[in-house]
Amino acid sequence: MGKIGIYGSSFDPVTNVHLWTASTVAHRCRLDKVIFLPCSGKRKDKAMKTSDLHRWNMLQLALEGNDKFLADDYEINQEAWNVYTYYTLEHFKKKYPNDEIYFIMGADLLVDIADGKWKYDQELVAGNKFIVMAREGIDMLRTISRSPLLRNHDDGSTFHLIDKGLAMEISSTYIRDEFSKGGEPRYLLPDACYEYIKKHSLYQ
Repeated sequence: MGKIGIYGSSFDPVTNVHLWTASTVAHRCRLDKVIFLPCSGKRKDKAMKTSDLHRWNMLQLALEGNDKFLADDYEINQEAWNVYTYYTLEHFKKKYPNDEIYFIMGADLLVDIADGKWKYDQELVAGNKFIVMAREGIDMLRTISRSPLLRNHDDGSTFHLIDKGLAMEISSTYIRDEFSKGGEPRYLLPDACYEYIKKHSLYQ
């Protein structure tokens, strides 16, 4: 039995922090694979700055040469109305029935679940395991303890909290802003992605 982490994001664009975070999580949690899962541009709750195709192509370039990292286009290919994390994790549990599946997320998303903002939150928390990365200003233990849903499923293995050293805040938004204003974010993302953005005049 292996251990697989599902790492969802817009990856608009994928950054070196995404890669470093995935590598650190894989090392600390002893994951055999990390699946990078770009979300669909059809989603109403997210405004993408470039197309699904460009984001997918950059992700492929970024993951080249790392056998532990995989990209999966499952959510990109879903209709917007049907994209819920609960369904996504059910899909991957069926796809990898002999492996343990973990959903990798930031502590800000843990807060959203605690505040009842996620669809199928009961089923999601009851049937899955989570690796939660620290975010500045968020107390992860307090977030779990204040939520009846989270604390009643906190059996010691449901939530794997990763704190020290993972609160880097260089974001895709920062990189997009640098490109749009004539800045130079070259060393914040993989070289191949930087060249791809330049070639296709993205984020201008």
